Amino acid sequence: MTQLWKQNLISGYQNFRAGPYKDRKNLYEQVGTQGQNPDVLVISCVDSRVSPSTIFGAHPGEIFILRNVANIVPPYAPSADYHGTSAAIEFAVVNMKVKAIMVMGHESCGGVAAFLASLDNTPDTDADADTSNEPSFLGNWIQILDAAHKRFMASDTGATGQQRQMEYAGVRQSLLNLMGFPFVEQAVAAGELSLQGAYFSIIEGRLLFADADGVFAEVPSE
Repeated sequence: MTQLWKQNLISGYQNFRAGPYKDRKNLYEQVGTQGQNPDVLVISCVDSRVSPSTIFGAHPGEIFILRNVANIVPPYAPSADYHGTSAAIEFAVVNMKVKAIMVMGHESCGGVAAFLASLDNTPDTDADADTSNEPSFLGNWIQILDAAHKRFMASDTGATGQQRQMEYAGVRQSLLNLMGFPFVEQAVAAGELSLQGAYFSIIEGRLLFADADGVFAEVPSE
C-alpha cells in the first residue's frame, strides 16, 4: 500500500500535469531549453506555509528562490567550510546578475521561536530542537540571529520574547549582512542591485515591505 504522504505527492503531481503544466507547456519548454533569467532573488524561510512563488504569483523562471531556516543571511565568511546560502547569493549576483535581492521574513517563524527559546534554555517543540549531546546544526545556525537580537534589544522597542519584532529584526540584520559580501556591496554601489526587506503574515495573507529605515508597512493588495 502506498504511504499517504507519497500518494499526496503523486496526486499533486498529477494535478500539476493536468493543469499548470498543460496550460503553460510552451513556457516550461522555453525555460527548460533556454535557461533562467530571473530579475529577483528572494531569500525566504523553509517554512511549509510560506511559498514565494505562490505569494508573488510567479511563473517558472521568474524569481530565483533561496530558502533556509528563518530566512537568514549569514555574515560574509570566506573559508573552506560549506556555505550553501552564500554560494546561492554569489550565483544570483555574480552569474545571473539579478537586479534585486529580497529578504522575506514571516509570521510565526519556528526558527525565530527556537532562537528566542534558546535565550531561556527552553525547549521549543515547534522547531524540533535537538536535546541530545550531539552538535545541533539548527542550534548553530539560529545563533546567527544573536546580532539581530542585540541590535533589537538596544532599540526603543526591544523586549525579550516579542516574536514579531524579532522576525522584523532578523530581516534587517540579513540585509546588513548582505552588504558584507563584496560582490553585493559593489553591485549596490554601482546601482546594479537593490536590496529589499519584506514580511509575510500567514494568518492574514498580507505582505509588508521595509523602507530605508527598516520600518515595515503593508503593500496594497489591490
